[in-house]
Amino acid sequence: MFKKPTKEALMLKEALEKLGIRVLVEVDDGHKHIDLCIPSAKINIEVDGDRHLTDAYQILADLKRSYYSNKNGYDTIHISNDSLNSNLGGIASAIAEASKIRENDKSS
Repeated sequence: MFKKPTKEALMLKEALEKLGIRVLVEVDDGHKHIDLCIPSAKINIEVDGDRHLTDAYQILADLKRSYYSNKNGYDTIHISNDSLNSNLGGIASAIAEASKIRENDKSS
C-alpha cells in the first residue's frame, strides 16, 4: 500500500532536490514507511505533526522505529511541520550540506 506524503514532506523533498539531493518518498523499510529517505547519505527524514511530541505512546513508537532504521545503518531526523513551514530553506540547506558531508566521508 502506498502512503500519500504530506504537503510538508513534499515541500522538503522539492527543496532538497533543487539543491541536488536525490530523495525517495514513503520508503518501506520493513518496519514502517519513512517520509523521506536520502539513500546516498543513509539519512531518513520524518516530518512530524504535534502528536509526535505530545503523545507518549507515539514518542515510544517513534523511538522503536528509529531503532530499526539505525540497525539498518540509517539515522533518522525528525522535523516538525511547524519548523518546515517557518524555515524550509534553512532546514533544506542544512540537510543538503550534511548529506554531502556524509557522502564524502564514506568515499574517503
